[in-house]
Amino acid sequence: MKVVIAIDSLKGSLSSLEAGKAVETGIKSVYPEATVWVSPLADGGEGTVEALTLGMGGKLQKIEVTGPLGDIIRGQYGILSDGKTAIVEMAAAAGITLVPEDKRNPLNTTTYGVGEILLDAIQKGCRHFIIGIGGSATNDGGLGMLQALGYGMLDADGVAVPYGAVGLKTLYRIDDSKVIPELKKCTFRIACDVTNPLCGEKGCSAVFGPQKGASPADIAMMDKWMEDYARLSKEKYSHADANAPGAGAAGGLGFAFLTFTNAVLESGIEIVLTETKLADRIAQADLVVTGEGRLDGQTVMGKAPVGVAKIAKKYNKPVIAFAGSVTPEAKLCNEHGIDAFFPILRQVVTLSEAMEPETARQNMIDTVEQAMRLIKVSHLDNKA
Repeated sequence: MKVVIAIDSLKGSLSSLEAGKAVETGIKSVYPEATVWVSPLADGGEGTVEALTLGMGGKLQKIEVTGPLGDIIRGQYGILSDGKTAIVEMAAAAGITLVPEDKRNPLNTTTYGVGEILLDAIQKGCRHFIIGIGGSATNDGGLGMLQALGYGMLDADGVAVPYGAVGLKTLYRIDDSKVIPELKKCTFRIACDVTNPLCGEKGCSAVFGPQKGASPADIAMMDKWMEDYARLSKEKYSHADANAPGAGAAGGLGFAFLTFTNAVLESGIEIVLTETKLADRIAQADLVVTGEGRLDGQTVMGKAPVGVAKIAKKYNKPVIAFAGSVTPEAKLCNEHGIDAFFPILRQVVTLSEAMEPETARQNMIDTVEQAMRLIKVSHLDNKA
């Protein structure tokens, strides 16, 4: 039997690769001679760097960067084995979890550290970037990132504007004469699953500002500054489009990538699936295994397990899924390519007990083993 395992992380318990290895153990307890491929899986959010970098034979890079509050923090990104591809999560340098609740204020938080990560990767030879931009603490329109890459974001006196959304208030001129020349040779695939424009009632300030600490007055000011920023950008770069779907992602970072770099915004799971060449392995498989921490009604809305199932069904492969828990709405997964799914909980325990990594790992192994025993008495046994 040939099995492809592409399972998302069980957040707080197991990483994608840890969960995949547990599934493999369960499979091999029944089919010891099975050929098993464990493929990293993520949707561009938290865990993408580790899943893709380690799962594809790359190396994690540690770097000191400017954090969202302007202090120095330890950041991380990955470089794949080709030496040319970097995997980045903007949240590693500008994520909301890096900011204590009492200090959250998008007027001041910056994406400068994101630019520092990109600069470090470029200096190490990377020219192709896969970037997850979820979980930001910022609303600076990518201003800080661009400054780190050499863009002059200047006020009327020719002085660099300050960090944070407040820097947009006095932005008067954009100077690209000192941008690092290698940037023109770089391509960026941005994992973005939101379609918000930059400005307006559905823009980044109005929709995402409150969760980042913005008051109603702050939101109104930032939205006006974003409009001015978009206008200045359009004057310099005719392709700038504040209304492009995803321009408002990560506090306007989507707009910055689309306007100032050679970037495309795509579904996070689609990027991961194509970069890992998962379809090539699925085409050779007898069975596909996927899953995530919880299967529910949201799973069918473009999340990783359904993305895997979609590929599998192109090749008429059976798909089973395992999850930490399932909800009644998880039945929708059966209509989207997942033939059967199984919660891995084995007994009544508290949530914290269930999420203990070793407990989750053993529960996964035991549940997979029983599912494989069922398969062993089915028609798939003939392919073992």
